[in-house]
Amino acid sequence: MSSPISSHVKCEELGQDNICDVPVNKLTSFNGKLNQFLHSSDPTSTSTKKPSSPSKRGARTDESENTLVERKTSPKRTKTASSTAIILQHRSPSTSPTKPPRRKRRPASPFHAPCASTSLLRDTIPPNLILLLVGVNPGLLTGTTGHAYAHPSNLFWKLLHTSGITSIRHPPSDTYRLPALYSVGNTNIVERPTRDASMLSKSEMDAGVPVLEAKVAAQRPEAVCLVGKSIWEAVWRVRHGRAIRKEEFSYGWQGPAENMGCTADWAGAPVFVATTTSGLAASMTLAEKEAVWGELGGWVVQRRKERVLEI
Repeated sequence: MSSPISSHVKCEELGQDNICDVPVNKLTSFNGKLNQFLHSSDPTSTSTKKPSSPSKRGARTDESENTLVERKTSPKRTKTASSTAIILQHRSPSTSPTKPPRRKRRPASPFHAPCASTSLLRDTIPPNLILLLVGVNPGLLTGTTGHAYAHPSNLFWKLLHTSGITSIRHPPSDTYRLPALYSVGNTNIVERPTRDASMLSKSEMDAGVPVLEAKVAAQRPEAVCLVGKSIWEAVWRVRHGRAIRKEEFSYGWQGPAENMGCTADWAGAPVFVATTTSGLAASMTLAEKEAVWGELGGWVVQRRKERVLEI
């Protein structure tokens, strides 16, 4: 081995200002070429060799590392951006408006008939009835079918049966059979059909009173039943020129002075005020309504028996 050779190396190349001695050993200092691997800021450096370029293996490693970095980071960025877009789209419906879901049309109910200006219901008032039933006006279903009290929520046919006026519970389609079977007829104070009686004005109700009086006078039933308090209120307004007071009203038979259809040679038909049969009226219980109708039914049954005996 050769002996170490001392040489002066500028300490400023090592980042120092003073000059110091640095021993150089060719075997341990890259054959004395260590200085070329040291970075020097001195532009007058005598070293002519270019710094060695990184090896191909290193380039591949750096390139693969950069590619791996890009592959690791790019999908995350894309995923994050797309996720953010989806979240914003979900949270901001104004940016991407969607059509509201269509509502399914419900099938037309047979119990909700279209509004009509005229009614197919016809009066059943042959002469000499035992009882003439007077309703307010036809409902929409009654107007389109021509059957009295046709809506299934109406208690008319039920109350006729429970009171004894009819021997069975008839369907609305038997409207025109009642006179022959039970000597019971039907009419209304207003002919115009509406969804419910509250849609009628007082003037419209009052206008129907003289028409009703004329029907009763012409056909002369033994008794008249007003199906609902509002009908009697209209009759009272026309006769007395004012509204009926609370203490003046009562269900059931009215006094002889209130007979309907009076003529010079006929005393008129007694008036019985019954409860409404509308399913919309809930001011009275079914039991209370049946009690009122039961009084009328008892009289009708008795009159039918008397007629048979008279024959």
